[in-house]
Amino acid sequence: MDTTRPGPPCTIVIFGAAGDLTKRLLMPAIYNLASGKLFDDGLRVIGLDHNQRTTETWRTELNDALQSFTQDAGAEFHPDRIDQPTWDWVAQRLEYQVFDFENAAGYAQLEQRLSAGNVIFYLAVAARFFGTIAEQLGSAGLLEEPGGAFRRIVVEKPFGLDLPSARALNAVLLEAASEQQIYRIDHFLGKEPVQGIMPLRFSNGLFEPMWTREFIDSVQITAAETLGIEERGSFYEKTGALRDMIPNHLFSLLTMSAMEPPASFGAEDVRNEKVKLLEAIRPIAPEDAARGQYSAGALDGKPVRAYRAEDNVAADSRTETYAALHVRIENRRWSGVPFYVRTGKRLARHLTTISVRFRPAVQRMFRDAPASVPTANVLTLGIAPDQGFSAAFSAKEPGPVLRLAGVHAGFAYKDFFEEPPAVGYETLLYHVMTGNTLLFQREDMVDASWSAVQPVLDAWAAARDPLPQYEPGSDGPATAAALLGRDGRSWLPLR
Repeated sequence: MDTTRPGPPCTIVIFGAAGDLTKRLLMPAIYNLASGKLFDDGLRVIGLDHNQRTTETWRTELNDALQSFTQDAGAEFHPDRIDQPTWDWVAQRLEYQVFDFENAAGYAQLEQRLSAGNVIFYLAVAARFFGTIAEQLGSAGLLEEPGGAFRRIVVEKPFGLDLPSARALNAVLLEAASEQQIYRIDHFLGKEPVQGIMPLRFSNGLFEPMWTREFIDSVQITAAETLGIEERGSFYEKTGALRDMIPNHLFSLLTMSAMEPPASFGAEDVRNEKVKLLEAIRPIAPEDAARGQYSAGALDGKPVRAYRAEDNVAADSRTETYAALHVRIENRRWSGVPFYVRTGKRLARHLTTISVRFRPAVQRMFRDAPASVPTANVLTLGIAPDQGFSAAFSAKEPGPVLRLAGVHAGFAYKDFFEEPPAVGYETLLYHVMTGNTLLFQREDMVDASWSAVQPVLDAWAAARDPLPQYEPGSDGPATAAALLGRDGRSWLPLR
């Protein structure tokens, strides 16, 4: 029986209420939390944006979007139906205000609409507005916490585009609010399989004793997509695969996979161990990185354009759509164990995994036996689309001759747990309401992440050599294969 209690009464103020993120992710998450009775009846949701609309038209747009997701199997939120009483409960609490993010007068008006109670300010806006909104909220006194009420600010990624810009943004935020009020959100951490990594490691004697360099040969972390940049050319040109995915999403997976056991499962104990792990990463040298850009070709039998032919992309663009890094962690547990991370667009398969390759058995008594076990001794944690884990190992084939074969075993979340349709923001929003910072980045974590990749960003910005191309539907550029090949290793295939 679920004994999760509703969050405290609060007002959620959404900057960017007319945007795609609000429609696709935030409002489905709010609906799901309401369905689970996890909001107090005192909930208010105030939407702010520059677009002209009324409260009624905003409610109608959001209702239509939710209804459309029931017919869209590719949507991140795909329920069989929308429960009308639940949506009516949410809709009654929605308010809309036309708002100029840069105009101080609007913040004074907003203050008049807010009571002295708890308030969450959610910045679902372009990154260029993060600092401006934080400064305006601070100047208007909207982040002060009178009478024990909380005021919290939620900041979406990208959290900076490099180390200097991340530090500058942190300085602005910390001028307006305390670190305890700032929730830097990474929606990857809201996914159930990601939250399950630490319990899997630390609550099972089957895994934790072997989670060291004595037993592990290498680790591969993959976030592959078959999609291109869709309609985000302007954003992606300034960002690229490394900035978009690695210092946030993939390093979040890295920290959970490699951190030391925390003193407790409390937020600060966990975050302290995460930052220790990030600070143990040796700054990544340019020769330990590979990149590429997808060319024209075909994927799943359909023609696709080259990245440089996408809308709002320069014809001579040097923005990478694929990035891979060799990460070296300098601590007692992981010294000498390479961590390889990769991410890319237009690849062979949509796949997010953490694959741990164990060292071969010391006693090699079967070294002369015929075998077909190319991926033996690998434990793979599936994040998406398959959620669970699988282990690949060798076993004897039936018959009079000793012959080894590769076999697989594991579990899928769907076989053991019934999980309702969700977008991954539900847990994160609930934690913001209840003040649990466990799944959010701290200033020092952001700083350490960008510090690790900054040498690569600097080198790529200065480089003028031809950018490697790769075919849609492949595993990526040849330079990525060479990155592991020099170590005598290879990437696990995407298919």
